[in-house]
Amino acid sequence: MILLAIVLCPLTGALLLGAIGHRRGAAHLNILFSFLTFGISLLLVRQVFTTGPVTGGAEQLFSDGFSAIFVVLTGGVAATTSLFSLRYMAIEKTHGHLTPERTRLYLALYQVFVLTMLVVLVSNNLGLLWVSLEGATLATVLLVAWTRTPASVKAAWKYFILCGVGIALALFGTILLYFASEKTLGPGGTALLWTHLDSVKSSLEPTVIGLAFIFFIVGYGTKVGLVPLHSWLPDAHAEGPTPISAVLSGLLLNVALYAILRVKVLADASLHNALTSHLLMAFGLVSVLLASLSMWKRQDIKRLFAYSSIEHMGLATFAFGLGGPVGAFAGLLHMTAHSLIKSAIFFVVGHVVQTSGSQKIPDIRNIADRTPDLARALTVGGLAITGLPPFAIFASEFLILSAAVSRAPWTLPPLLLALLVTFGVIFRRIQEMTGGSDFPVPRPLHQPILTFFPIWIHFGLALFIGLFFPETVGLLYHQALLSVGLTHGQ
Repeated sequence: MILLAIVLCPLTGALLLGAIGHRRGAAHLNILFSFLTFGISLLLVRQVFTTGPVTGGAEQLFSDGFSAIFVVLTGGVAATTSLFSLRYMAIEKTHGHLTPERTRLYLALYQVFVLTMLVVLVSNNLGLLWVSLEGATLATVLLVAWTRTPASVKAAWKYFILCGVGIALALFGTILLYFASEKTLGPGGTALLWTHLDSVKSSLEPTVIGLAFIFFIVGYGTKVGLVPLHSWLPDAHAEGPTPISAVLSGLLLNVALYAILRVKVLADASLHNALTSHLLMAFGLVSVLLASLSMWKRQDIKRLFAYSSIEHMGLATFAFGLGGPVGAFAGLLHMTAHSLIKSAIFFVVGHVVQTSGSQKIPDIRNIADRTPDLARALTVGGLAITGLPPFAIFASEFLILSAAVSRAPWTLPPLLLALLVTFGVIFRRIQEMTGGSDFPVPRPLHQPILTFFPIWIHFGLALFIGLFFPETVGLLYHQALLSVGLTHGQ
């Protein structure tokens, strides 16, 4: 029942907001449904880690420790983003950018987006997982084009075409996986159920599985933002509403990488070689390098942090490619920390753009004088996302580098170069935006407390994990990785 509840809650919210989302108070209803979903995700985590994996919906739904962590992370970030959206949309309304029809579209599609991501995470059927990721693509295409400007429509089409190509390749990988499993499990729906595949993974045809994994990593890797099909991500961030940038970077990229890792578990047992690890390391390392170098000349604040998302997802992908207990743990920690910090940074960026009237970095000046609260939040976000201690990304990057020393020392120079370039570029841009200019500075504008509540909640969690890392969280991570066998291979 709990698996059905976590799917039905956002589905009900989407239907209700699709009908009355244009009315006054609908944004509060969006918050209510988002926090209800988060509450259910907490109950799911508790059940999974106390009684074991949960199956429901005639075996079509399933959650183990690995998926449960992503479910609660998705529910939590979606809830705080809905809270951020309340203030963001109110300002957009005062600027005349919002109509009742656009409000209804945004709120309904937001719940649809949350629904599709959660279905991916609790899906036992890899065919249903593919359908859900395609649904997430369609929902976000409409959200990216939400403002209906020529630039936003162009970005939405680019997103749709590139991710459409990627999802088509992933479909071919799913077909190949079915072809390989049918010989062992027999024809029918059970041949794509992950629990059934996991039980016979060592008997799957290695040649077909290896080919299927290549299609999966290229297909779903498009949605992760891995090179070479990554160019949609900066455009989608730059032209879409900022709350959608937050959930794109904080949630959707994680969910797509989760799908790849599910298939990696099957492929490793079938292949008995390092093909999957080499592919993940190659895609991850190239993505880290290209993203860090691409930040150098970015003059759009949302594009800047979009390339930062590509870099961090590349790091997480690289970590899982390294493998072993340290690499897998570091990858999961990095995905968690990036989700919390990057979504909070986009919350800050959204308010910076609204108060400055531009998202072009040369046009954003005097933040420290005009809106000191936002300047402090932006500086803290820069410290956190570049991996400076004591935030959680410092811990995850330190573990990734430690694993690289023992398992692939030749990767250390390019990794360190990329991290150094990222640090320098982001802090130079933040200094430019918070610093002064020749224009007179108006009286400082202090933002309402609601503006900063979701921001500091995320930064606070990332700081707490980086400083203390509770033993309970460590045990949950370890149990989650053991449930899918990702800690093997030391």
